[in-house]
Amino acid sequence: MNLINHFIPTRLLFGPGSLEQLASCDLPGKKALIVITNGKSIRTTGTLGRVEKLLQGRGILTALYDKITPNPEKAQVMEGAAFAREQDCDFVIGLGGGSPIDASKAIAVMATNPGDYWDYISGGTGSANPLIEKPLPIVAITTTAGTGTEVDPWTVVTHNGEKIGYGCDGTFPAVAIVDPELMVSVPPMLTAFQGFDALFHAVECFLANIATPISRLFSLKSIELVVKSLPTAVRDGKNIEARADVALANTLSGFCESTSCCTSEHSLAHAIGGFFPNVPHGAALISVSLEWFKFFAARLPEEFATMAKQVGKTDFVEVLSELQEECGVSDLKLSEYGIKMDDMGRINESAWFTMGGLFDLDQVKMTKEDSLGILQRSYR
Repeated sequence: MNLINHFIPTRLLFGPGSLEQLASCDLPGKKALIVITNGKSIRTTGTLGRVEKLLQGRGILTALYDKITPNPEKAQVMEGAAFAREQDCDFVIGLGGGSPIDASKAIAVMATNPGDYWDYISGGTGSANPLIEKPLPIVAITTTAGTGTEVDPWTVVTHNGEKIGYGCDGTFPAVAIVDPELMVSVPPMLTAFQGFDALFHAVECFLANIATPISRLFSLKSIELVVKSLPTAVRDGKNIEARADVALANTLSGFCESTSCCTSEHSLAHAIGGFFPNVPHGAALISVSLEWFKFFAARLPEEFATMAKQVGKTDFVEVLSELQEECGVSDLKLSEYGIKMDDMGRINESAWFTMGGLFDLDQVKMTKEDSLGILQRSYR
């Protein structure tokens, strides 16, 4: 058994209506930089207004940074951090899906540290320097169910085609609010993309060579909830029970990320998103997932049997295939995003260059030829 060293310092407020606890929960400062995307949904649903009103009611000042794209860019991080310093913000609130919450963590890092964000990134062209100062405290209020970033330290940012993760103890959110009622307006396709992201976090963390008995409990329950309720959440977004199940799966996948780690599937998907930021992260993962699952199912039959048993089945690759059919994502084509077969080679090289460390966490070591084969067989 591996040595176990777990650390999840986030206060979790979970369940329908839990956003209202923002009026009374302990918060780590007096003026918040609220980080949202450059889209309209967080405003049109009224969620931003509710958050601002709840904070105003307890005397907490706010400033708004609303330029985050679906794949957060380093330039946005640097601009947001400068704005946080200019506004004298003493904590950061990531409000929305994985993109603004991830960006809020990176902004929190650069609001207190000198230089360039890529100075602190390991992998790719990053310099892997240690942080000089602690990041600003972070509060995560998630309106989607996919990344689990509200309870883990990880943030993924893109720069010059390199899409790389970063995290440290200081980027764990101090408080996470997961209210399924905030998720009922998420469109079906995005619900599917996000739910599969949660599933793949759980599966990869279950299969990682650093998994522990504790992390695997989180993984198996997350897998069970996604398989049980994601199709219903996709078909009927107002079904609060299904939304709550998928939201819990999402948060459990964040616990997985905090106690184990993703592996090579995420390296491949991040490389796709690095070159082609128009590809939603969940879509990139789905597009390579069947071939990736087949590769490891043949080499880790006991682990795949355990995951299948958790959902009452015998073949977990078949479970994935059926789930994709039920959620309407089985016909995804990378070619529809402007990707060509000729791009598979540079995507593969980037996966190893930017996030090659995740390949080291596979129980079965794959070669560059193996991963290229997965990409090529996945291409449609």
